[in-house]
Formats: sequence, C-alpha cells, structure tokens
Amino acid sequence: MVSESAEFKGSTLDGESKEAFGSRVRSAVIWRSGSQILAQIITWASTLLVIRLLDPSDYGLFAMTQVVLAFLAFLNGWGFASALVQSDSIDPFRIRQAFGLLLLLNGLLAAIQFFGAPIAAAYYGQPMVADLLRVQALLFLATPFIALPEVMMSRALDFRRQAVVNLVAALAGASTALACALAGYGVWTLVYAPLAMFWTRAIGLTLVARLLVWPSFNFKGCGQIIGFGSAVLFSQLFWLVQSQSDIFIAGGRFEPHALGLYAEALFLAQIFMAKFVPPLNEVAFPAYARIKTEMAAVRWSFLKTVRVLMLVAAPFYCGLAVVAAPMVETLFGAKWLGMVPYIQLLSLALIMMTVQILFAPVTNALGKPSISMFTAMSGAVLFPVAFLVGAEWGLIGMAWAWLVAAPLLLLATARLSAPLIGVTLWDIARAMLPGLAPALVMAIGVGFAAQAIAPLGLAAPVRLAALVALGVALYGALLWLLERDAIDEMVRLVLRRRPPAEEVPNQEAI
Repeated sequence: MVSESAEFKGSTLDGESKEAFGSRVRSAVIWRSGSQILAQIITWASTLLVIRLLDPSDYGLFAMTQVVLAFLAFLNGWGFASALVQSDSIDPFRIRQAFGLLLLLNGLLAAIQFFGAPIAAAYYGQPMVADLLRVQALLFLATPFIALPEVMMSRALDFRRQAVVNLVAALAGASTALACALAGYGVWTLVYAPLAMFWTRAIGLTLVARLLVWPSFNFKGCGQIIGFGSAVLFSQLFWLVQSQSDIFIAGGRFEPHALGLYAEALFLAQIFMAKFVPPLNEVAFPAYARIKTEMAAVRWSFLKTVRVLMLVAAPFYCGLAVVAAPMVETLFGAKWLGMVPYIQLLSLALIMMTVQILFAPVTNALGKPSISMFTAMSGAVLFPVAFLVGAEWGLIGMAWAWLVAAPLLLLATARLSAPLIGVTLWDIARAMLPGLAPALVMAIGVGFAAQAIAPLGLAAPVRLAALVALGVALYGALLWLLERDAIDEMVRLVLRRRPPAEEVPNQEAI
C-alpha cells in the first residue's frame, strides 16, 4: 500500500497523481494478498484431507522430484519477463521477444527433465522418481503462458483479474488433489494437482490478459531484457542452491519416510514466508520501480514494510514454535508427530528469512539486481555448508543448520543492500523490534503454559485452542503496553488513514 505524503501530494508520476498511484497500489495489495489468502485456505483445506490419506513416504518421493524441478525452473526465463516491469517503456516487439525467449527456454527444460529423469532416479535409488519427473515436465510447457501475462498485468498493477484466475486455479488444484487421493493414486496425487493448477492458470491468464501474441525469435536489441534477466536468473540459481540443498543432501542419506517428515515440516514452517510475502513483493517491485527517483520515499517505504510485516510474522512464527505438537496432532494426525522438533527450529530461523527476502524487490527496482545476486550467492555458500555439517547429526542437525545460517544471511544481505536503500543496520533492527520483542516474550509465556497443562491429559484440539487463545491475548496485551504506536500504525493501515504529518518526512509508503 502507498500512502501519499503531504509534500508530494498533488505531484504526478507518469501523468498520474501520487494520491491516485497510492490508491492503485493499496488496491493491488488487497487483491493480490486477499486472493492469496483465500487460495491458500482452499489449498490447505484439501491438503489437510489429502495428507491424512497419503503416507510420509509419498511426500518424501515428491520432495526428491522437487529438487530437480526447482533447479531446472530457475532457467524458465521468468527473470527475462520481469525486465518488462523494471523498464521505463516497452513496445509490442519486446513483448514478442520475451515470449519467444520463454517458449525456447521452457521447451528445452521440459526435454532435459524428461530425458534426464533416470539420472535423478539413480542418484536417489528410487526408480519411481523417473516416472514422476517425466510427467512433471509438462509444468514447463505451461510457464510461458503464465509468466508473460502475469508480468504485463503486474506492470500495470492489475492484480484483480489475476486474483480471479488464481482462485479458479486453486479450486482446480484442490479438487484434483482430493479426487486423486480418494481414488488411491498415492504419490501421483502430488503430481497431478499442480499440473491442473498450472494449466488452469496458463489458460486463464492468457485469456483475461488478451495476450496471446506471436513469438519472435529475433533477439536483436533485447540487451536490456537479457542483462536484467541474467542477473535475476543467477540470483534465482543461488537461491535454489540455498533452499534446495538440504533436500538434495538429505535425499541421498536418509530414507523417504524420515525425509517426508522433514520436508513437510519445512513446508509448514515456510507457509507465511513462501505464500504470503511473495505476493506482497510482487506488488512492491513495480511500486518501488515507479518511485525509484524518490529515495526518501523508497527508504521510508522499506522500513515501514519491515515494521508492519514483523508485527504479523514474528508472532506467527514464535507461536508456531510453541504450539507445534498439538497443532500437528490436531491437523495431520499422530503419524506426523515426528515433524514437531523440525517445525520448532525452522520457525525461529524463518523469522530472519522473512525479513531477508524483502530486500530483493527494492534493489531490483532501483536497477541493481546484482546486489540480489551477491546476497543469493552468500546464501548459496552458507546454507549448503551448514547442511553438510548438520547432516552429521541427522535431520535434526539440518534443522539446526537453518537456525545458524538464516541470521548470518540476513546480516550479509543487510550490509550489501542498506547503502543503496539509504538505511543502516540499526534502522532495520529498530523496524523489526516492535513485532519481534513482544512475540518472543509471548512465546516464552505460552511455552510455560504448555508445560503446565501437559499433565492434565487434555485432547490435542483443546490444548491447541487454549494455547492459541493465550498467545493472542498475551501478544495483544504486550503490544498495547509496550508498542502502542505499532497498533496505531496497523489501524491506520487497515482503515487507510493518513499518518500524522511529522511521521511522513517527504515520502510515500509501500
């Protein structure tokens, strides 16, 4: 969301008043985030049913395929398409060039995955992996018809039509997952559901964007697309090394059942970071790009984003860590209780990761994707080394590796990015503190309460409800006593009220 400052009110940006621009960004955030929340509710509802029907070993096999899929997907050309967002102007020929690049790259990736699938299966010692990967190659063929219309609508901050398509796709994926699980398809359920969702999005976005263009394979003059996209591409490569190296390392050392517990714990712990923050970043990138000449606005906007997000993320992660046991037993069943120790450690690590991923949209919008590339490179070194060391103590050691590497990566990212944004490390720490400090105190209080009620033998749903209620009340009370300004800021944000003039030093907030 963008709130206009008193000084800039009435000025224009590309012929549009800043007040109008702010309204468009707020609307984009509401549509993108709101649709994401609703889509996740749909997905989670089906997941909770599916996960009770499938075995941890099914998720272990699926996790093995995801490493291969992710390492190829970084080449899918999304970064080249994203260059159209950062560009000051575009023409139809550049759109056709971007589409041609997307078709070439994704067709090649589909072929590589299809014919290279036996190699991955041999590494894992699981022949089924080859069959799964061959079918999943169809995902790449849908990507060009998702990426181009999504990028073009994002450039225009048109997230309403995207939201409708994404909700329809979520329903298609959820219904496919339920039907396959009930029919006894096992691990294939986890393959067919994403396929249904991807192809629904591909067809829907192409239709609503009216962007079925003829591709051009003449790439003369597309240096800006290649240059920007290449930096983003390498950033994605390093990010994938960082984020997928644990499954890659664990897949060759541990059996599918244990790996399935770890992989699902990681999925659950990453829900907020992976599902809710990226939609905000999708809006933030084009919004920052529009105000990139107003560095005071960029600085204030970034710090406000960190502050507001931590008011939500910190209590979520801290609360998840202390209620992991009754939550897993309630939602997934007793056979998944082995996830609990992993969730507790990963949740604390992901507080840092949630802040770390907020930097890339700003530095990319300011025309410096190389900074994101170097921070991703740092993660690509830190995390694999940590995982290799942690694996000596089993999967729990790999969870501890997250808790060691995540703060180090945040520090490295902040040191590289802060000078460009115009903030200091202390500015970032102060922005995190209003949400983080009360959340940690709340987690300690709820943890003691969980120990106190354990001897009572209450059913898991009852314990979960009681602990969640206590956590919400305790966090709210702590905010009221210690961080009342943070509450006022959240209220203004929800009600779209202007902040006092002294709080807005000549800038806008995203």
